Amino acid sequence: MKALLALLAFTLLAASPAAATPTQDRAAILRVISRMEAAWNRGDFKGYMAGFKNPDVVFVSGGKFQDGWQGTLDHYVRDYGGSAERRGKLHFYEMKVDLLGPDAAMLIGKYRLVRGKRVTEGINTRLFRKFRGKWLITMNHVSAYDVEPTSTAPEAR
Repeated sequence: MKALLALLAFTLLAASPAAATPTQDRAAILRVISRMEAAWNRGDFKGYMAGFKNPDVVFVSGGKFQDGWQGTLDHYVRDYGGSAERRGKLHFYEMKVDLLGPDAAMLIGKYRLVRGKRVTEGINTRLFRKFRGKWLITMNHVSAYDVEPTSTAPEAR
C-alpha cells in the first residue's frame, strides 16, 4: 500500500507543471500587454479584451465603473470602432510589473493613443491574477488626459 501511495504521489508531482519563475511570470504578463496592443491596433476589440477576466473584470475609467467585461467591450466598439482613424494607434510603454504572490501581480504603465489630431496619454494600473496558468487582468484603472499632438512623449508604433 505504501508503495502504491508513493507511486501515486510521484506520478502526480511529475505530471504537475513546474512553477514559473518570477522572470517567466513578468514576461508572460508583458506578453499579455503586447498581444492587447497588437489586437487594438488591428481593430480586434475582442482580441484586446482577451487580456481581461471575463465576465467579472473591474474596469474604472473617467471616474466611472464600466459594466464588466461585456460593458467594456461595448464601450470600445461604440466609442472607437468603425475606422482605423477613429480607433487610433495604441502604444503601451514603461511597464512595471510587481509580483504580489504566485498568482497575483500589479502592473503600472503608461500608454499613448493617437487618433488623428487627438492624442491621449495616460496611466494604467492593473491587477493581474493567474487562472489555470494564464495571467488575466481582474482590475483595471485608467487615468488619461489629452495632449498636444506635437508632444515629445513616445510615439505609438
